[in-house]
Amino acid sequence: MKNSNKGKRAEGELLFLPLGGVGEIGMNLAVYGYGTAEDREWLIVDMGVSFAGADLPGADLILPDIRFLENERHNIRGLVLTHAHEDHFGAVLDLWPRLRMPVYCTAFTAGLLEVKRETDFSTHEIPLHVFKAGDKFELGSFALEAIEVSHSIPDAVSLALRTPPGTIIHTGDWKIDKEPSLGGKTNEARFRALGKAGVLALICDSTNAGVDMQAPSETEIGHNLGKIIEEAKGCVAVTSFASNVGRLKSVAMAAAKAGRYVLPVGRSMKRCLNIAAELGYMEGVPPFLSEEDYAGTPRNRLVLLLTGSQGERRAALAKIARDEMRDISLNAGDILVYSSRTIPGNERAVIDTQNLLIDRGIKIITDHDALVHVSGHPYQSQLRQIYDWVKPEILVPVHGEAVHLAAQAEFAARNGIEHVMEIRNGDMLRLAPGRPEIIDDVPAGRIYKDGNLLGDENELGISVRRKLAYAGYLSVSLLLTKSGSLADTPEIAAVGLPETDNHGTIMEDRLLEVIETVIDNLPLNRRRDPEIVREAVYKTVRSAIYEIWGKKPLTNVFIHRC
Repeated sequence: MKNSNKGKRAEGELLFLPLGGVGEIGMNLAVYGYGTAEDREWLIVDMGVSFAGADLPGADLILPDIRFLENERHNIRGLVLTHAHEDHFGAVLDLWPRLRMPVYCTAFTAGLLEVKRETDFSTHEIPLHVFKAGDKFELGSFALEAIEVSHSIPDAVSLALRTPPGTIIHTGDWKIDKEPSLGGKTNEARFRALGKAGVLALICDSTNAGVDMQAPSETEIGHNLGKIIEEAKGCVAVTSFASNVGRLKSVAMAAAKAGRYVLPVGRSMKRCLNIAAELGYMEGVPPFLSEEDYAGTPRNRLVLLLTGSQGERRAALAKIARDEMRDISLNAGDILVYSSRTIPGNERAVIDTQNLLIDRGIKIITDHDALVHVSGHPYQSQLRQIYDWVKPEILVPVHGEAVHLAAQAEFAARNGIEHVMEIRNGDMLRLAPGRPEIIDDVPAGRIYKDGNLLGDENELGISVRRKLAYAGYLSVSLLLTKSGSLADTPEIAAVGLPETDNHGTIMEDRLLEVIETVIDNLPLNRRRDPEIVREAVYKTVRSAIYEIWGKKPLTNVFIHRC
C-alpha cells in the first residue's frame, strides 16, 4: 500500500474503531489508534448524541458507551470536533469529565460549546484549542490537517490524519456546493493534492449514498425562499435548524430585499445567530427585531425565524401551534415554510404540529411543495467526485444506518475502490499494515442522559418506566394477625390500571375478593410465613388482572403483622 508519510518508517498498527454513528443515525464517535498492542495512542474524532424517543420514557439523550476509552484514557491524545451539530459534539459536556483530554475545534464550534456549558450550568473548564480550515497540528503520532468543506453549519471541516503507515481522510459531514450561501466551498484542490500524495483510507459520510440526484445549491434555496417571502400577503414564518446559519442568513437577506423585518424566536436560534454575528458571518444582514417589536410590526412586513422544525414540544413553533406563546402567533392566511428535512423518528411530532396550524388556516410549505431545502450530505454524484479526488485504497462507510452503509459500500465497489470495509460500532479495523481486517471488537453500546444522570436503562430505571407505561403499577398492602388472618381490609393503590372491567365492576372490588379468597384458601400454618402469603397474593392478583384486562402490571405486595 502507498505510504504518504515518506521518510517515516511504518511501525505498529493503524486502527479505526467507531463507537457510535456506524449502523445508526447520530451519536457519532470515531477513534483512531496507532502503535503496538502494548504501546498505542488514540485520537477521538467527534462525540455526539442521539435524541431519545417515546420508547425511552424519561430519557433526554442517547450517548455512546465509552468504557473502552475510559480504560485507555491515559493514552488518548485529544478529541477533534469536525463541526457543531449535536450528533457530532452534543456528548462532549457529559463525557469529557470521564476522559479529560484536550479538545480541538473551529471557532463556531467553540462558541456553541461554551454557550452549552453556560446554559447546562456545567462547572467543567474544558481545555479548548481553536483551529481554522487549513491549519495543521500534531497530536502524538497523528499529524492533522483541517480541510474546509461545505455543510449546513459554519466552520465544518474534514480531517486528514497523517501517520507513519499512511494518510486517512475523515470526511465528517460534507457536501459539494458550488454556490454556498455562507463560508467557502469544499476544498477540491486540497483533496486532490492529498490524493496525489497517496491516501490510504477514506472514512466517508453515507447519509445520502443511496440517492442518485444532482443537489441544488444553497443560493438556489435562498432564491426560492425569497420568492415565497416576496409574494406572501401576510406574515411568513420559516422553521429550520438553528445551526443552519447559512439558511437563516438567506432568509434574512431575502426578507430585507422584500422590505420585511426578521424576528428570531427560540433560544437556540438566538444563540446561533449571536455567535455567527460575533464571528462575522452575518455581515450585510440588517438588525433583527426583538419580541418587544412584534406587536408594532405590520404582519405583511414580518418574517419569523422559528425553532422547532422537528416537532420538539418545547420549541417555539410547537408552542405557537398550541397557542401557548403570549406575544407571538400565526394567523389564518399566514405562511409557514419548513426549510429542513424531518429526521427519521420525528415524523409524528412534525405532522401533529402541522395539523394544528392547518386547522387554523395557516399554509404549510415543505420541501415536497417547493425547493426550500437541500441536504448537507453528499449524493452519489458527489461521492463519485471525492473518490476521484483522493483515490483511496480503502473505503469505510460511516454516518448512517445499515441501509446507508450498504449503499455506499456497493457504490464504492462499483466505482473501483479496491478495499471496501463495511463495519459496525465496536469493530476494531486494522487499516495497516497488510490488508484491512477486523481484528477485535470492543463494547459499543449506548448510555442515556436522564435529567442530570448518566447510565444504562436499568441503572436509570428506564426499562421499568417502559413497563409502567405499558401496564401500570399495583401495590397491595396486607395487615395480618399472628394467626395469619386478615386484620383489616387490604389497601390497594393502582396507577395506570382500568377502573372497571367490561361489565362495569370496579377493578378494586374484584381484586379485594380475589385477595380475601386466596388468604382464606391458604392453610393456617402456611399463612404464618409472610413469603408464602406474599407470593400467593402476588400470583393471584396478577392472574386476575390478566384475565380481566389482558395485561400484567408491575406489582408489589407488602405484608404487615399486628
